[in-house]
Amino acid sequence: MSKPKIGFIGLGIMGRPMSKHLLNAGYELVVHDLNREAVAEIVSAGATEAHSCKEVGKNSSIVITMVPDSPDVEAAVLGEDGLLEGVSDGDIHVDMSTIAPSVAVSVGEALIQKGVKCLDAPVSGGDVGAQNATLSIMVGGEEDTFETVKPIFEVMGKCILCGPLGAGQTVKACNQVLVAVTIAGVSEALTLGAKAGVDPLKIVQVLGGGLARCGILENRGERMVNGDFDPGFRIRLHYKDLNIIMKTGNDFNVPLPVTSVVHELFNTAMAGGRSELDHSGLLTVIEDLAGIQARTT
Repeated sequence: MSKPKIGFIGLGIMGRPMSKHLLNAGYELVVHDLNREAVAEIVSAGATEAHSCKEVGKNSSIVITMVPDSPDVEAAVLGEDGLLEGVSDGDIHVDMSTIAPSVAVSVGEALIQKGVKCLDAPVSGGDVGAQNATLSIMVGGEEDTFETVKPIFEVMGKCILCGPLGAGQTVKACNQVLVAVTIAGVSEALTLGAKAGVDPLKIVQVLGGGLARCGILENRGERMVNGDFDPGFRIRLHYKDLNIIMKTGNDFNVPLPVTSVVHELFNTAMAGGRSELDHSGLLTVIEDLAGIQARTT
């Protein structure tokens, strides 16, 4: 059976390596992004350029969107020259962005009315997971559509069907709670140890081998104590996710007391002009509060 032609909208830090994995797996790709450099890079790797989301829809049977926020998905799908104008009955839309569950449902419903099958499939794993094709992909939608797209997901990582449309985004919100809270905890641990006179790199090495081991220590620990906050996932994007989380908590009447404190810490980072740092740069906020840098000696 021939492989479906895939459209890919959004070639940022995550989208670029994800799209390259698809090309390397033998899928024909049609791509679109406002960033001309990103488009040129993926075209040089073998993709075909489309000049609008509508054109992507017209020239592919499965379209993946990987853009920053809810309004970006709405613009890509429902806006002028958007995906909705180009797709046909029987096509599949897979949104791999991280957006509000309610928006995943409303955008999906608009496409479903045109006969398009929809999945929301946000990812976890950051830039490292995207580059290594080890993303955790949490999916919402119908099981038959999931099974159709599953071989594509498996090129980029591991996937689990979590429930109906919107369930993927709900699980991603849960994921981002844990990631944000863990970053804050690691930041506090490193700062406490450093102020007590312990080399933070030793703290990373020891904690990474015990019950406190976690993805943040593994993927970001050494970078944090080296002061390397080049963005894999920017503070402003995690702050956006935390806004979604707090709204979702309100929608379902679920108190999130710990998350609300971490939300405010990310807000402090934003107010301090650190929006473009990697989210592990939250360490700098805790350092400021303690009056010390938790960096390796």
